[in-house]
Amino acid sequence: MKFSEIAGHNETIRALRSIVDAGKIPHAIMLSGISGIGKFRLARALAQYIHCQNHVNGDSCGVCPSCKQHQNLNNPDIHFIYPVIKRDGILVSKDLADCWKEMMTEWSYMPPEKWNEIIQAGNSRPAIYVTESEDIIARASLSAYQENFKIFLMWLPEKMRPEAANKLLKIIEEPYDDTIFILVSNDDSKVLPTIFSRTQRFHLLPLSSDDISRHLAENRGIPGTIASAASRIAEGSMGRAEEITCHPEELMQFSELFKETMRMAYGLKAKRLKELSETMAAMGREKLLRFIAYCGRMVRENFIYNLKMPQIVMMTPDEENFSTRFSPFIHEGNVEKLSDDISKAAYDIERNANAKIVMFDLMLLISQSVRTPKPSRLPI
Repeated sequence: MKFSEIAGHNETIRALRSIVDAGKIPHAIMLSGISGIGKFRLARALAQYIHCQNHVNGDSCGVCPSCKQHQNLNNPDIHFIYPVIKRDGILVSKDLADCWKEMMTEWSYMPPEKWNEIIQAGNSRPAIYVTESEDIIARASLSAYQENFKIFLMWLPEKMRPEAANKLLKIIEEPYDDTIFILVSNDDSKVLPTIFSRTQRFHLLPLSSDDISRHLAENRGIPGTIASAASRIAEGSMGRAEEITCHPEELMQFSELFKETMRMAYGLKAKRLKELSETMAAMGREKLLRFIAYCGRMVRENFIYNLKMPQIVMMTPDEENFSTRFSPFIHEGNVEKLSDDISKAAYDIERNANAKIVMFDLMLLISQSVRTPKPSRLPI
């Protein structure tokens, strides 16, 4: 991966390039930002630049032995660390090396739900366990095999169990001279503070719609109209845009389910709402969490639509068509409660609450909110 292959993030690229060129590489770097904006791709490009034997115009050359090994995912001095599930003898990242190569090759913007699918996590929640920390410490004690530095590239450090993070504290703070840690986080607020404080941090912003639509058209072969629609609703995440365009059936399913839920909620159709809540619960936890997030997005977008601000609305044409009729029911009198209720449902599902109960309760709360009259405006 080269810097030239990274969409956006030009300022961060310049900053990272300068610290490598100056020979002042921090012992631990954290790249953070929302999922799917290319942080991991940038981390890979940084690792290749560090190892490259012949920089060309501020980028790795792409042709030296080190660069070729990076591109083939077999450089012996880069060690990938990522969440795993403890099942069938799996304890550390290297136990899922083949799955990881598939992930990096096919889904380089790293949508976590895709990783869960590849490793068949089901309702299990991948994590980085203390056995991983022990393996890192053992590998870090060895000299770099062929490069000046050995690099540990960790995806989602927020998934570290506390005992795993605590075991790594000393080696991250005082690593061997030839050791560099690059941590890539989707939510650095959940990283153990003692780990967080030991890194030099770079926060990456969401990508522009133009960057996303251009990538989809040029690299995924997505027709321009579809690429443009996906870029509008991806909220700056290339990973999300790729998921939408490569698996549009989930978006369509969520859209239809959201529409019927809102219609039944307004009509106080409790029996049908109970049936819908059971359908939602049957999705499984991870997919259900994505649907709840979709509901949260649609509530927010309908509120914006109701404010007559179409220039910042991020919806597909089908969603917008529904919103022409539905948006008047999302207003300043209920939007905050709706958002809070949806967030509470996601919180409960994440903690393994009974999905049928949580979702039916959410349906009833939505029924109350969407029937709340819009507050009258007082004259100024």
